[in-house]
Amino acid sequence: MKTRATGLNPHNRFQPIVTDRQCDDGWYQDPEDELNPDTLATEVVYENVRSIISRNTSPDVPFDQSINPYRGCEHACIYCFARPTHAYWDMSPGLDFETRLIAKPNAAGKLREELDRPGYRVSPIALGMNTDAYQPLERDQKITRQILEVLLEYRHPVSIITKGALILRDLDLLSRLASEGLCSVRVSLTTLSNDLKRRMEPRTAAPATRLKIIRQLSEAGVPTGIILGPVIPFINDHEIEAILEAAAKAGATRASWIMLRLPHELDELLQDWLHRHFPQRAEHVMNRMRDLRGGKNYDAAFGRRMTGTGPYSDLIRQRFSKKARRLGLNLHEEAPLRSDLFRRPGGEQMGLW
Repeated sequence: MKTRATGLNPHNRFQPIVTDRQCDDGWYQDPEDELNPDTLATEVVYENVRSIISRNTSPDVPFDQSINPYRGCEHACIYCFARPTHAYWDMSPGLDFETRLIAKPNAAGKLREELDRPGYRVSPIALGMNTDAYQPLERDQKITRQILEVLLEYRHPVSIITKGALILRDLDLLSRLASEGLCSVRVSLTTLSNDLKRRMEPRTAAPATRLKIIRQLSEAGVPTGIILGPVIPFINDHEIEAILEAAAKAGATRASWIMLRLPHELDELLQDWLHRHFPQRAEHVMNRMRDLRGGKNYDAAFGRRMTGTGPYSDLIRQRFSKKARRLGLNLHEEAPLRSDLFRRPGGEQMGLW
């Protein structure tokens, strides 16, 4: 597969019935070539949502409000922790997650409604935390841009994580937000290898393009950093120092990392991917994951799920911190995004008319 990360559609954990396509029951079955993931077109369904801001109280994430313009992600990153969420919509976290997408065309309008509520309390909105707000679908839909236009109009703080080059289209809005201390961006940078990128994140921007994103955002005055995530043992962990060096050279000022997470169906998907692309390393990777997760493939406990525990986790933390310090990354406490500039267009009394 060249343009999809997986050909699997593992059983949706909420479905009571499992269908086995490999079972010869005498009935006609579609030829396998018709199910070729590389030729499978992306399907988009539109959902008019009742609300757009999601809230959480997780103690190990640095935000309490987020917006996801899309469900599913055409970037097709095999390791994406959001894949299991597709099961909530009666779809598989596998190939469905990459090809059956849901867009929220009324997102900007709903955001305006929520910001206009008298009881709304301002805190930074994290944009695209679950699925990338700048995935290929955004080029035509422009939902993310519409959201940014509303946030700029209301002078509302926003943070973004992306690996999509399309973010540079919105540099005009981002630079204006950043000039008032209302915006920051993190670029997800997982490898400098085009070959690994192609296998692991087939429809994302190339590593060199992501460095260009960092450079142009930084030059435009947008505070920009990277997230090296996930770190996958024996796959990309040897690149930590090189990735940090390239990011710092491009203008990044901050950096963080996250260990590979394997919740629910993602465990099966990742292991299948390992056996297809790195068969000789597959068992080594999973043994290391069990070392990190107390003998299990995954541990969802707050405080441990992002980094794991044990000697390997400590080693990654030490390597990362040492190199970041030498490069001048994370030297100072990051200034919080401003919440004091928030204003409702037309004044606070407009809602009375």
